[in-house]
Amino acid sequence: MITARPTRSVDFGTGYLSRAAALLHTLLTVEALLLATTAPGLLGLLLLGPSPANLPLAALCLLPLGPAASAAVYALHHRSRDLTDLRPARAYRRGLRINSLAALRLWTPLLAWLTVIAFTLTHFTATGLPRWWAVLLTVIGVTSLLWGAHALLLTSLFTFRARDTARLAAYFLLRHGRTTLAATSLLALTGAMTALLTEALPALLAAPLLLSLLHSGRSVIAETEEDFTP
Repeated sequence: MITARPTRSVDFGTGYLSRAAALLHTLLTVEALLLATTAPGLLGLLLLGPSPANLPLAALCLLPLGPAASAAVYALHHRSRDLTDLRPARAYRRGLRINSLAALRLWTPLLAWLTVIAFTLTHFTATGLPRWWAVLLTVIGVTSLLWGAHALLLTSLFTFRARDTARLAAYFLLRHGRTTLAATSLLALTGAMTALLTEALPALLAAPLLLSLLHSGRSVIAETEEDFTP
């Protein structure tokens, strides 16, 4: 007597193709919302000329980027892998609501600091400083951006005071070298896309870049959950 082998039923929305479609839908939705949030600032950047004198105005245009990136990271972290239960827009709006103030508290001084460095480097010949100062300022600027990547993860997913987030971001900068190295690679990729192709490309690929940062920061997130949250 031949008996039929039992078949496993797979719920709709849980297969590999469905999860890939869910990821694509989430990325496109988060990307669209991020661009919409930062649209006034991006439009201002397009209207500004390439003159170094416009750096302070460019910094003002980039202010919305901090809260928008934080909301995007929050939405990507809380994304559903089930095609039947997708709410990326709701997650993005919630992340924007609860994280905007905390993100601005760290993003604003970081942006101001980076603007000072960029302004100094673009006017370096007028400063009369030795050339090794330019190298030092560049290293400081890159390190500040990497610190900002860690701070972005912490601000987006946890509720700490700004000074505690700043300290933890500095602590993880050296402790989790892989995450820092991954952030360095993403920073180099973004710089290459901007220099070799167009300034708009990093903005159009912001969601995949932030997802990569989130993926590489899993060890930072796990240690924060285990050791620094009740």
